[in-house]
Amino acid sequence: MQVDPYHFPPEVLGLLKDVLPLLNRSKADLLDFFRGAGVSDATLADLRERLRREPKSVNKYEIARTVLTRVNEQGEPALRARREIIKRVVEVEDFSTCWPDDQLKARGLVAQVRSVVNTKDAFTRMREERDQERSERLAAGRAKAAKVAQRRAAVQDLHRRLGRLFSAPNAQRRGIELEKLLNELFVLDGLLVRESFVLRTEQGSPIEQIDGVVELDHMLYLVEIKWWTEPLGIDPVTRHLSRVFLRTGVGGVLISASGFTAPAVEECKTALTKILIVLGDLQEIVLLLEREGDVAEWLRTKIQFAKIEKRPMVTV
Repeated sequence: MQVDPYHFPPEVLGLLKDVLPLLNRSKADLLDFFRGAGVSDATLADLRERLRREPKSVNKYEIARTVLTRVNEQGEPALRARREIIKRVVEVEDFSTCWPDDQLKARGLVAQVRSVVNTKDAFTRMREERDQERSERLAAGRAKAAKVAQRRAAVQDLHRRLGRLFSAPNAQRRGIELEKLLNELFVLDGLLVRESFVLRTEQGSPIEQIDGVVELDHMLYLVEIKWWTEPLGIDPVTRHLSRVFLRTGVGGVLISASGFTAPAVEECKTALTKILIVLGDLQEIVLLLEREGDVAEWLRTKIQFAKIEKRPMVTV
């Protein structure tokens, strides 16, 4: 039985004091009931001795009150005995052991005990369910907070590393490191990524270099990253457009550290009638990391501008 884990609730205690003398015909039977329920011999010893010496000096109701009070005051050590006492009472179906005049009253009191216990159990279950739900919410909140803290630390690390790249002397190495850094950022925000790879002929000769591939909203995008000293013109942009155009159902993302010329942007705008192409400035990535933004949402917003307003280059 659930009830109170440390004490009989007052209403249960009162009912037990009234019903146990009715369920047991004799005083000795009542003491045996308590012993069978797990009440210690030490708790019953003085009552047994008193019953042996002066049987008329104590009645069943006094025995019930005394034993139940003692068991109730014993707290957790007597938990098993208290539960067993209640269990034995609510499971009574045969009232033939009662005195005939006590049977009807005993039935009514047992029914009341069952009702109170069932109500207590229902509230206990609801409380346990609420406690469990609260624990799950707290655990989920802690997990979410840990995930947020982990992401923040990763973003701050990416921001520091990106800042150091601006002073890197080797331009080629700087571009390679930028590719790795951006791929890490894509992965951090849940975008599926294939990092830089080279397509080759059967003989092993290189055909084209792909800086990376990301998947957003079930669509693949070829990613090209350039860190030049001058704005990207039509030639490098057209080469990336060609890669995208030759692949059915694939979009393109071109990120430049030095911006784009007006003709290059116009070329991409024209290409939007046939393929999906998005242009991004590295400074946008810097600002994104500074405010700990989501690169997936950043890219999704730029794609919406490209699709709806036919604007491949919009600073987000």
